[in-house]
Amino acid sequence: MKSGFIAVLGLPNAGKSTLTNALVGEKVSIVSWRPQTTRDKIVGVVNGDDYQIVLLDTPGIHEGKSKLSRFMADEVTSAKSSSDGAMYVLDGSRPMDKDTFEFIKSLAATTPTVVVVNKMDIADKAVAMQTVARLSEIKKIEIVPISAEKKENLDELLSVLMPLLKDSVPYYPEDMYTDKPLRFMAGEIVREKALKFLLAEIPHGIGVEVTKFDVGEDGVTRIEADVICEKETHKPIIIGKGGETLKKISVAARKELETLVEGKVYLRLFVKVKSGWKDDGAVLTALGYAKKK
Repeated sequence: MKSGFIAVLGLPNAGKSTLTNALVGEKVSIVSWRPQTTRDKIVGVVNGDDYQIVLLDTPGIHEGKSKLSRFMADEVTSAKSSSDGAMYVLDGSRPMDKDTFEFIKSLAATTPTVVVVNKMDIADKAVAMQTVARLSEIKKIEIVPISAEKKENLDELLSVLMPLLKDSVPYYPEDMYTDKPLRFMAGEIVREKALKFLLAEIPHGIGVEVTKFDVGEDGVTRIEADVICEKETHKPIIIGKGGETLKKISVAARKELETLVEGKVYLRLFVKVKSGWKDDGAVLTALGYAKKK
């Protein structure tokens, strides 16, 4: 048995969450084409016959001034410092910039690092190979081209991660694939569906607080959640004409939640305006973005 922790790092929208879900074989992190979708450090457990890899899927590396942005940056730092190695995910469909190259070089100097060149299914092969050639200048890194969306070359990636694992006992039961409670996952699923159906200027100004999560004697899971936005002008957009947009979010979320809990779900969503919530410590705590001791 080999086991260990691997931090999943990379720029926003590189495909970190898609890769984490693909390796785990279950949905542990929400996925969206919008950048900075992941806000919290999500644990995904990859179980094999003789190994267990604990993936720490982190928020995209970016700069921001709000308390939420600082929380996200701290989650990245925490993941790096508590891991046996790092898996840096690159968007292979785009040229690699100088800052990214220097960051990977700096990371590899202190941490065993695997660089995953993702989105090879849509990448221009010449651009991707140029990235691989540039990365090969960095000492002590492994480079693995993959497609997380198509689940291509994941076996090769796993074989490269194995030597980074330092322990010999599993950290989690073999049937456990994340450390997040169902209540947290419910809020993340609602937020994912909101990201899908809302206009571009709104999603990163919203949060989801699950205010009720109960399983009745009839086996029905009853969930109530507040979709929190920053501006009064956003509220009617989230609700939509005749409640159409909020209904789309609710229906899509309910279907996925029923798969998650393996039973019937009754879901009610409400829209609330909390100006400046991303700098409000009490709201961030309620949403689950509190610093962990």
